[in-house]
Amino acid sequence: MRVLLVDDHEVQRVGTRQVLETTDDLVVIAETDGGAAAVALAGETQPDVALVDIRLPDRNGIDVAHELAVHHRATKVVIFSAYDDENLVRGAFEAGVAGYLLKTMPRKQLIDAIRAAGLGETVLDPAISARWDHVRMSQNVNTSSRLTLREKQIVSLVGEGLSNRAIGDHLDVSVRTVEGHINHIFAKLGLEARTELVRFALTDGRSAPHADND
Repeated sequence: MRVLLVDDHEVQRVGTRQVLETTDDLVVIAETDGGAAAVALAGETQPDVALVDIRLPDRNGIDVAHELAVHHRATKVVIFSAYDDENLVRGAFEAGVAGYLLKTMPRKQLIDAIRAAGLGETVLDPAISARWDHVRMSQNVNTSSRLTLREKQIVSLVGEGLSNRAIGDHLDVSVRTVEGHINHIFAKLGLEARTELVRFALTDGRSAPHADND
């Protein structure tokens, strides 16, 4: 899996490269300290994943992520930041990122998250996802009332960054059942992509209890 690193701190880039390349299946093919260079490099190297910092000297990392998501759709963009501000997380997912990770994330979790993002999953740092239950419970959103209890549960788990298989294991149902529920959720909410569902979960959806009734 080919990774592009975008961070204005050289020590951070070197450390991240060393962590990722302790594996046999991840390789850093390019790195840069600027947003404009990141967009150019993505076009030249076609990475599977771009790991992008929020604070860059020439551009905001979220703006860079949006441009990459629009013009280089094969590249999964993951924000890698020291900031866990709720507005930044929302803004990143609205820009079309595949994930938001913190620089405090342990080495193994970072590697697993990059792999998952490259395979098309949405990834969210556990330290951030733990805070969203309170946010979702405090919101009053009419669109979520169209969902069944089980669908609300699945939206909540998607917002926590779980894959379909992990959701199935959590709810003790098959992956095919989870996929069916997600298709129904897409239809009810007018969504087309998992990143849109994550955005809904983080900004609009209510947290649901993890019960076992379908």
